[in-house]
Amino acid sequence: MNPLTKVKLIQELNDREAQLGTAPGVSWHSQYKDSAWVFLGGLPYELTEGDIICVFSQYGEVVNIHLVRDKRTGRSKGFCFLCYEDQRSTILAVDNLNGIRIKGRTIRVDHVSHYRAPKDSGEADM
Repeated sequence: MNPLTKVKLIQELNDREAQLGTAPGVSWHSQYKDSAWVFLGGLPYELTEGDIICVFSQYGEVVNIHLVRDKRTGRSKGFCFLCYEDQRSTILAVDNLNGIRIKGRTIRVDHVSHYRAPKDSGEADM
């Protein structure tokens, strides 16, 4: 599925829940209540971990980030996984940052059910 289609589907789902006044316990977000990780896709390649943290820290304290890079060149592949200290921050990030434009690119922000940061990663845990 096209990444922009996924962005629109998440936005439509959020709009529908807002119109219906869906309670937090039955929201589609509740299936991710055990994970504080979010997926960020469509990122501009020149963004650093610090740039991403600056944008996403407005919804909670970021404790870990894994910006996926090409092993040979070290260049960003345009997506990452980010972990918040508080899982509720993931809901705010998905609802408010999914579909925004950064440096001319529409980014996708979505929940991640099960994610484990790589142990051999060169990035330092925040």
